[in-house]
Amino acid sequence: MLNPCVHFGDRDWLTAMQATLIQQVARPHGRPEASQFRLVQETLAPLQDGEALVENLYLSVDPYMREVMDDGDLNAPQEGRALGRVVKSRAAELAEGQLVAHRQGWRSHAIVTPATVRRLSVPEGVGLTAYLGMLGGTGLSAYVGLTRIAKVRPGETVFITGAAGGVGSAAGQIARLLGAAKVIGSTGSPDKARYLLERLGFDAALNYREGDLAAQLAQAAPGGVDVSLENVGGDHLAAAIANMRDRGRIAWCGAVSQYSATSPTAAPHNLFDIVGRQLRLEGFLVRDFTHLQPELEDFLVPHIRSGRVSTDETIVDGLENMTAAFLSMLDGANTGKMIVRVM
Repeated sequence: MLNPCVHFGDRDWLTAMQATLIQQVARPHGRPEASQFRLVQETLAPLQDGEALVENLYLSVDPYMREVMDDGDLNAPQEGRALGRVVKSRAAELAEGQLVAHRQGWRSHAIVTPATVRRLSVPEGVGLTAYLGMLGGTGLSAYVGLTRIAKVRPGETVFITGAAGGVGSAAGQIARLLGAAKVIGSTGSPDKARYLLERLGFDAALNYREGDLAAQLAQAAPGGVDVSLENVGGDHLAAAIANMRDRGRIAWCGAVSQYSATSPTAAPHNLFDIVGRQLRLEGFLVRDFTHLQPELEDFLVPHIRSGRVSTDETIVDGLENMTAAFLSMLDGANTGKMIVRVM
C-alpha cells in the first residue's frame, strides 16, 4: 500500500507517499450503514524531524466506535487502536522495525511521534494481536472494572454482560484469576453460550434471546450477585440490579444495546433499587487508567504463556473490509476480540 515517490540517496527519506484510509462521510441515524464510509487514497506529508512512518498491521474493532460516529470529524478516518511497524524514522527514539501501538486506526499508514505511541516488546509465547485484545485496551477495560471499580474479592459471584465479546471474554477469565467463586455471563446465541462454558470456563451462560434475563440470572445465582461488569445496558443492567446482593457493585463499561438507539433510552425500571439495596453503580473510562498497563501485563502474561488464559480473536483480512467488520461486530458476529489484519 505504501507508494514512495521521491528518494534522496542513501538516506531514502520519503517526500511524498500514498496511504489508504477509510473515512466516515455521513452521520448514522440508528444502525450505521456501509454507505456512510468510503475508502480513499491520500498523499501524506513528508516526514519531519521527530516523526516516524508506521505501517499498520492490525486494527482494533470496538463498540465505542459507534458513539464516535455521532460527533467525530467527517471526511476523516475514525480514531482507533492500531498495531504497526516503523518503516521510516526521523525520530531517534523510534528505530525502523520497532513495533508500536498507537491510536491512528482505519488507515494503512500513520505518521507518529514518540509521544503518541507505545513501543512494544512482545514476550515469547504471546501473539502480537494480544496487544489489541487481552493486553490492550480491551483487557485493560476488564481489569480496571474488576480490580479498581468493583474490586472483586475471592469467593464472590460475578456477572458479566456481553460475555463473548472482547471485554466480556477477558473479564470472565480475569474474574476467575482474581478468585471469583462463580462467573456468569450473558450472550446472544447457543453457540456463544457453549463457548463461554466449554472454552472460557464460565459457570453459567445465559442466552438473553431465550427470555427473561433477570429470571435466568436468578436461577444461575440463587444467592445473588456480588459484582457485575456491564457492557450492554438496558435489560441487562436491569437484570443485574434485580439480582445484586445488598451492597453489591456494578462497574459500567459500555452500553452496546443503546449506541444506535434512535430515541432516548429509558432508565432501567428498577433503577431506584440501587438506593434501597445500597448498591454502587460506577462508570469509568479506561483512558484514565493507562498507567496500569505494566500491571496488567505482569498479571496476565504468565497465564497467557501457560495457556490458562485464552486470547481468542475474530480476525478479518483486509483494510477494505474494516467497515464490514465494524458492522458485523455491532451485530454480535465476533467471538472474542474483533481485529482487522491490514495486509
